[in-house]
Amino acid sequence: MAVDPRRTALGLGRFGLGARPGDLAREKPVEEALRREILAGTVPLPGGPDLAPAPTLLTALQAEEQGRKLARAGSPAAPMPEGPPAPPIQERVYRAEVTARLALAQHAPLGFVERLVWFWANHFTVSVARGPRLRVSAGAFEREAIRPHVLGRFRDLLLAAATHPAMLIYLDNVASVGPNSPAGQRKGPGPGKGLNENLGRELLELHTLGADGGYTQGDVTALARILTGWSLQRDGNAEGLPGTTTFRRGAHEPGAVALLGRTYLDVGPGQLRMALDDLAVHPATARHVALKLARHFVADDPPPALVARLARTFLDQDGDLSRLALALIEAPEAWDPVQRKIRSPQEFLIAAMRGLSLAPDPRMVDPRMIMGALAALGQPYWSAPAPNGYPDEAGAWASPEGLHARLDLAARTGQLAAGTDPAAFADAVLGPLATDETRNAIRRAESRAQAIALVLMAPEFQRR
Repeated sequence: MAVDPRRTALGLGRFGLGARPGDLAREKPVEEALRREILAGTVPLPGGPDLAPAPTLLTALQAEEQGRKLARAGSPAAPMPEGPPAPPIQERVYRAEVTARLALAQHAPLGFVERLVWFWANHFTVSVARGPRLRVSAGAFEREAIRPHVLGRFRDLLLAAATHPAMLIYLDNVASVGPNSPAGQRKGPGPGKGLNENLGRELLELHTLGADGGYTQGDVTALARILTGWSLQRDGNAEGLPGTTTFRRGAHEPGAVALLGRTYLDVGPGQLRMALDDLAVHPATARHVALKLARHFVADDPPPALVARLARTFLDQDGDLSRLALALIEAPEAWDPVQRKIRSPQEFLIAAMRGLSLAPDPRMVDPRMIMGALAALGQPYWSAPAPNGYPDEAGAWASPEGLHARLDLAARTGQLAAGTDPAAFADAVLGPLATDETRNAIRRAESRAQAIALVLMAPEFQRR
């Protein structure tokens, strides 16, 4: 079977993380490589000495904060620092998490699975903007809740995400107490002492049914009641370190709950599992997930036939996310030769690094510089401004300010890679997608650095 080089270039950009030198010279269709990556069932995990489980990190943060309080109070129990103070643990961990994620993206052969991790981590957003506890646990959330389930069943991903310490902190479920629970009856009136609906609302609106999924405010309240009691260990005991997810029976709202026309008996933690299982296979959830997946990979306004096919696969395959990914790459609409999606800042930066073989290593490109570039572009890791995550449409990234930031990054990247042959770079990352206009611009460039920047800013590189 003849390999279509244009289709190869499209596939590596649309479904992967961008071509590296030599990637376009394939002897077999790119669809086969994408399919093999999904069927292998392997989701790489970031590694590093600072990448610990979320409870360990939350416990260490608590200990460090307590030590600083003692030091400020002049307590003799506070150890005397030796040398300059180390950065706070939340900064050390965040930098380590980002660096490890960058390394995975740089070395992924195709990056389809990694792109799926990015998609689902954004679908179930937690944000470091909420403070130190999220800054130490957001990366762990991706490692522990997203990656292990990204090729499994949606119901397992949903439960893992909803009950992870980072999500419980981010959407304030740790403070949610059933009004009629023993804990609720002991508390007096006042703010923060009752039912918190944040997690229940976002589970329905963002994570499952979607805003037009047919639920009511009563359903939001019902799910919030089911979620009461899901909190974190406060002290270490046989059940785990402080920060371990736990079900606090004494804070759980007692009684059966009616949600979306079904009644869920009060059977402790099983009540939430049953409710989430039903939400995971709801037709509205299938439509919502299908639309978001098609919008992310194919077009801001994806073809209705593609969305319908993905939704049907989701339902027929009981939320099997690997089958959903295969259905995406097997759909003819997904291979539209027109590049309709603009690369997000993270996708743009990673594609540039892969194409130029710039490793996230202090000896080549300091990860702190990459983190600064992502902040300038408006998409630092795990920092979405709201629970609906980073936007997935061109309007969010193609503003004059956003394009100016990309141009600045392209110019600086061109200087870093000034030893690279621009024409060879264009061949490696664009191949047959490169237009005559782009190739002429490369030839007319005043320097190699400028020519590299022109390739990075070419429409066929900026889009996928």
